[in-house]
Amino acid sequence: MLRVALSVAVLAFTVYCVVDAVQTEEDKVRGLPKLVWVVITLLVPVAGGLSWLIAGRPRGILQPRSGNSGPRGPRGPDDDPDFLRGI
Repeated sequence: MLRVALSVAVLAFTVYCVVDAVQTEEDKVRGLPKLVWVVITLLVPVAGGLSWLIAGRPRGILQPRSGNSGPRGPRGPDDDPDFLRGI
């Protein structure tokens, strides 16, 4: 039973990585061409999928987001000028 569950988990992870690689725009893929990432993910399921997630995706797991996501509000009450005025 454990062997079946592990096989299903590896298959699901491989399918996720392949679909993610195929849906990623060609100019945003890092490292290798998109087709090469798909082939690596299919030939070496676990290691290829982890490699894709860490090194191939447009924004890796360990890489912080880049760019400005727009104006942000205060992070806490001590950063909020309206709150500080009311004290």
